[in-house]
Amino acid sequence: MARTIDLNCDMGEGFESDEAILPLITSINIACGYHAGDAATMRKTVRLAVDHGVAIGAHPGFADRANYGRRVILVSPQEVYDLVLEQAGALAAIARAAGAIVTHLKPHGALYNMGTRDAAIATAIAAATRDFDPACILVGLSGSEVIKAGELAGLQTASEAFADRTYQADGTLTPRESTDALIHDPAAAAKRVLKMVLQGCVTSQQGTEVPLRPDTICIHGDSPGAVDFATAIRARLEREGIVVRRLSGTA
Repeated sequence: MARTIDLNCDMGEGFESDEAILPLITSINIACGYHAGDAATMRKTVRLAVDHGVAIGAHPGFADRANYGRRVILVSPQEVYDLVLEQAGALAAIARAAGAIVTHLKPHGALYNMGTRDAAIATAIAAATRDFDPACILVGLSGSEVIKAGELAGLQTASEAFADRTYQADGTLTPRESTDALIHDPAAAAKRVLKMVLQGCVTSQQGTEVPLRPDTICIHGDSPGAVDFATAIRARLEREGIVVRRLSGTA
């Protein structure tokens, strides 16, 4: 049986590359108006997703546009639950009006990173996802607290790996403020993704092999050259006989 993988991209955040990337991926995560986006942008992005047959996901983050939702904010688990549920519900209403549904949920930025390490935050994200829709797939970093919390909540989860980010030995992403946080060469990113998918590991910045269980690979739409990354990664995967398709349960 052929190996399969989903390619996802964060969208609706105000970048012109969205339309060009859509034919190359299988799932999108749409900003829900807090860290970026608004109702009009959500409507446009949902329509593009429907036109391309791409799975629609909610991408909730902190209400911190000045820092693009990437600054850590001290919040309680209840506040996390509320902001995730509110944002997912807003996108769902827009998707429903377009005859579509929200099939998955992936936290954004600082919220994503906090849920990776903090069990209480992860539990709140999982609870909000379950209460939004028990059939919604919760996407989180492979091996993270969010994946554990989602499984405990009875949700289908999707473990994520990143095409354009480097990793630390503990399996976390290199902080963005580090000079070596991003990968800039599309060919190098495609080679790393292939290793992730076929070998289930990635080489950390410390030189160790970090185990991964990738169900989906993220390509950041806000990264320079995002279209080139998506093109190179999709072509390399298909050349190796790997089937690129939406997450199971979202077809």
